[in-house]
Amino acid sequence: MKKFPQIVAIAGSIVFAAVTLNVQADDGLVRLKSASSVAETADKLETVLKAKGMTVFTRINHTKGAESVGLSLRPTEVVVFGNPKIGTLLMNCSPQVAIDLPQKALIQEDDKGQVWLSYNDPQYLAERHNIQGCDQPLKKVSGALNAFAQKATQ
Repeated sequence: MKKFPQIVAIAGSIVFAAVTLNVQADDGLVRLKSASSVAETADKLETVLKAKGMTVFTRINHTKGAESVGLSLRPTEVVVFGNPKIGTLLMNCSPQVAIDLPQKALIQEDDKGQVWLSYNDPQYLAERHNIQGCDQPLKKVSGALNAFAQKATQ
């Protein structure tokens, strides 16, 4: 019977590894692999955000921008979105965080053809802007961003 906790711990580690396998964090960014193209991932993200009552301010197609000046760029889009109820709480805790709000999601194709959705890790923003006393809103933002990104990348 003493081996049972070890088996559970190992099984838990395997499940955790499988769940996080498609997520990378680097330099304050959370990155998730997408199963769809850049445009389809951005479309899914917009749909999920709007369904959850978020404001989608704009969608920037950097590839088209590059083409408009005679340059090329792998498929790259940015979706800018937010929720004033939560953003205002964060800005009241640290006004400088406004430079990073509203939130942005970068959807891009890498040189191997893999599509990634990336966004700023709220914990990174909390450290960057020395946000104090906003643990609950930060937790809410982290959970929401993760949920939105998961749905958009499936």
